[in-house]
Amino acid sequence: MSSKTKIVVFKAKELIYTGIFIILGILLIMLLIFMFAPSKESSKTKKTSSYTEGVYSSPLKLGENELELEVTVKNGKAQSAALKHLNKTVKTMYPLIEPSLTEINRQLPKIKNIEDLKFSNQNQYTNIILKQAIKNALKKAQE
Repeated sequence: MSSKTKIVVFKAKELIYTGIFIILGILLIMLLIFMFAPSKESSKTKKTSSYTEGVYSSPLKLGENELELEVTVKNGKAQSAALKHLNKTVKTMYPLIEPSLTEINRQLPKIKNIEDLKFSNQNQYTNIILKQAIKNALKKAQE
């Protein structure tokens, strides 16, 4: 009977270094999980971000003309937007402002968040200006 006994020798330094690297690896993985996992607070704030009912306004400056954009909020959502102090001069200088506002008003009751507005490439910049003014008015509705 021959026994093939193997003797394994571990050095203490190697065991300590291996243990430290394993612990650091586990800590790194846990850190990444906590950093990139969605937090419960952010999902709660998204669900509860409804607006107070009413009509809220925001200034809108086009060139030297000062307009006022009013946003109507019903049932916690923006329902419509309208421009006040819109005269023929502004309509002539900015011909895309009314079609853009009409398109935004068509989408507002259907969307949950103002960021969900879809714009055509034709009047994209006008829509962005109007969208920012709507955001400013809705900030007042959250306060």
